[in-house]
Amino acid sequence: YQRRVHGDYGDYNILVLEHLATVSPPRRIELSALVPHWQKRMETWRAWMCTQTRQALMLLDRGAPLDRLGGNSNAMVMRYAGAVAYFSEEEDLVDAALKASFTHAERTAREGAVFFARVVHRIIHRQLTPREAIEEVAADSRLSSSFVQLKVKQALEKADEAMNPERPLSREEFADDLALTSMARLWDVGRSEPIKVGKASPTEGVLPGAIYFIIKYQNSLHDAAVANAMVGGDSASRAVIIGMILGAHLGVESIPPTLGQGKLVEWDHVSALLDQMPLLKVEGGNDEL
Repeated sequence: YQRRVHGDYGDYNILVLEHLATVSPPRRIELSALVPHWQKRMETWRAWMCTQTRQALMLLDRGAPLDRLGGNSNAMVMRYAGAVAYFSEEEDLVDAALKASFTHAERTAREGAVFFARVVHRIIHRQLTPREAIEEVAADSRLSSSFVQLKVKQALEKADEAMNPERPLSREEFADDLALTSMARLWDVGRSEPIKVGKASPTEGVLPGAIYFIIKYQNSLHDAAVANAMVGGDSASRAVIIGMILGAHLGVESIPPTLGQGKLVEWDHVSALLDQMPLLKVEGGNDEL
């Protein structure tokens, strides 16, 4: 394909960005405003509709409270990339991450969303490197659960192993594939279909998998994107995290021409929305956001 669409993960991020562009003056996301916008967009949703989205729509139709629409899926959920250009305070961005995850109630999925919100905020506003921000957030037990801390440790150790020329993993032809698989437990999808959860959508695989690619390819968004796609599995879930973190770190100039203007179908639409974000307006178009 010459022009690429974004899938449900990308379209959810666009949906949240569209909503933020309508909220002025800037304030925290309110579900009473976001959910009706989401419900309307679902009428013409072009992407795959996940089970949690379908369930949330069903619950909404039954009159469920807006803060009780979430299901128990542990799939990673990251829908707030545009909010980094809207909220200047870390806790406001964290709140946006949680509000945008309203279709998910499962603890680890929401913890993952919050973790990366804190990481990207510190990269942008304190100029930390991705590794510095990841380690700093994970080290604070007030901010990161034991689950997140374990997954971060696992990812950093595996990335270091893959980058160490003295370790066998670094010399493997499919080192990234082996790395993600080795970090995973078996996930029973039936009596005869055990798979490795590291490539699938659960947060326990997506979170360390995304960190692995961010650390190993932190100087090249292109290389990170290609390597992530080549591993397969739920590469889209990892991709939105990788793109947000490395985009914040490397800037818009790091987007390769093959993924830039004229290639992504929503490039112009998203660029126009980003131009309306408060932080980009105030700072005159900061390419780091």
